[in-house]
Amino acid sequence: MKFILASGSPRRREILKNAGYDFEVMTADADETLPQDIAPEDAVLYLAQLKGDAAAEKTGLTVVSADTVVALSGKILGKPKDEADAANMLAALSGKTHSVFTGVCIQNAEKKVKFCEQTLVEFYSLSEKEISDYVLTKEPMDKAGAYGIQGLGALLVKRINGDYLNVVGLPLARLSRELAKFGIKRRINKNEII
Repeated sequence: MKFILASGSPRRREILKNAGYDFEVMTADADETLPQDIAPEDAVLYLAQLKGDAAAEKTGLTVVSADTVVALSGKILGKPKDEADAANMLAALSGKTHSVFTGVCIQNAEKKVKFCEQTLVEFYSLSEKEISDYVLTKEPMDKAGAYGIQGLGALLVKRINGDYLNVVGLPLARLSRELAKFGIKRRINKNEII
């Protein structure tokens, strides 16, 4: 059964495609301004629902929406504004453990389910050169927390505790269990659906 992914993220599309799901992408414009002093885990649920609600208004299919943030000591680190901002974020994360939260909202005309997954990520202590070399790759520029664990950012990571794909942007194991409750199955080969 096909569903709508309300996200423009190529990483989320790749995760779902590799898992064998049949879906269409529909990005929805939504004001992503967060309420002041909102906790990171509440922020991702708020934004996931906002995106999902906007897409659900346009379709009769089940909609999956998600949002991911990086948080250090409870403070949300968004996408960097420029290279200096990216370097500052990476310096702040250096040698420390931070949290990656992904909020997911699944909804159709009958029901709506929201959940949040947290993964702890510990960075190696990074030199100024390591940070500047990484920033020069441009990889950090469109990523929350200024790094992509699925790319060169993996070289910064000492260890993780939790779901790796949650850090990439979609907690697939939990999502697949929730999608099954909506009757959404995945294809494991050309002929077989589970």
